[in-house]
Amino acid sequence: MEISLIRHGKPQITENQRITLSDFKKWVEKYDHTGVFEESFYPAKTLEKIQAANIVITSNLKRSIESAKLLNPNLDPTMDPLFRETEFPAPSKPLRSIKLKPCIWIVLLNLLWISGYSNGCESFCDARKRAKKAAKLLVDYAEKCNSVVLVGHGFFNLLIARELKKMGWKGKKITSFKHWICTTYSCPGDSSIE
Repeated sequence: MEISLIRHGKPQITENQRITLSDFKKWVEKYDHTGVFEESFYPAKTLEKIQAANIVITSNLKRSIESAKLLNPNLDPTMDPLFRETEFPAPSKPLRSIKLKPCIWIVLLNLLWISGYSNGCESFCDARKRAKKAAKLLVDYAEKCNSVVLVGHGFFNLLIARELKKMGWKGKKITSFKHWICTTYSCPGDSSIE
């Protein structure tokens, strides 16, 4: 049995100018409703795993669904909001006049969130609980289907991978944050580790 985690493709949102926090919220909404760039080629391992999978799961976000279909146009993936990406907290008013690039806002807000600040979004603790539930669901799918692929999101895939490793699944120590990269975990007792 194996579970492969793939991060979605590069989103089509290209805006990278300095923006305020309220503009960043609009940027995130746009990011969540934007598709991904089609590539001229995809990593061979990623294509191999998605072609061989007995079930492919995505979140309910467009970039996840579209990525799965770009990797295998014949797919009818199983969509589940359980696998959606984590959210960003809404900081208090003093930060509202600061202008930063979206990538800097992402790092700053993720650091606040991991540190326990979750104003207006799912807490880090709750996201970890959701990841545990997601990992258990993937294991259930693997028990029924043998080979499972999740086309998901960078940070949430990382949380799921940690849960799989706690359950004894074997694979790379660190799940990749790169777009289109696949990380595979083998069930406990299975000697084929990738």
